[in-house]
Amino acid sequence: MQVDEILAQYEKGAPLLRTSVMKAKEEQFDLTPVPGKWSIRQVVCHIADFEPVYADRMKRVLVEDNPTMFGGDPDAFASRLHYSRRCVLEELELIDVVRRQMARILREVDIEDFQRTGVHSEAGPLTLETLLERITGHIPHHIRFIEEKITAFGSAAGSL
Repeated sequence: MQVDEILAQYEKGAPLLRTSVMKAKEEQFDLTPVPGKWSIRQVVCHIADFEPVYADRMKRVLVEDNPTMFGGDPDAFASRLHYSRRCVLEELELIDVVRRQMARILREVDIEDFQRTGVHSEAGPLTLETLLERITGHIPHHIRFIEEKITAFGSAAGSL
């Protein structure tokens, strides 16, 4: 896939997520209809926590020579960053703002800059293009789980 195509998909991520989340009722945000899976609120908070992380990684790759990037344990974030008390709408706004800012930055860089690298503490060397591909796929990956939950809500309502 060309960088322009990846960027177009990246820019669509936040609106797609909002559309998916808004299919659920607010009182469903904390339900866990699929055993062992996070609630919609937890999924949105997770995405909101990692969007700025990826934005920082991409910015560092653009401005530093081969920067070190550190991993993050999603479960540790979830357990210590009060997901149950965070506002889903605020989290969606954060995701949207981060993506719009990064897309604007990335549309201005030279195509060669997408081959700049950083070194991830767990994954090793990663190009800017690879970082962009990974974060671009993050929201669609989680939308599948949100849709699964929404379907389960419908199934539960039908059995009442």
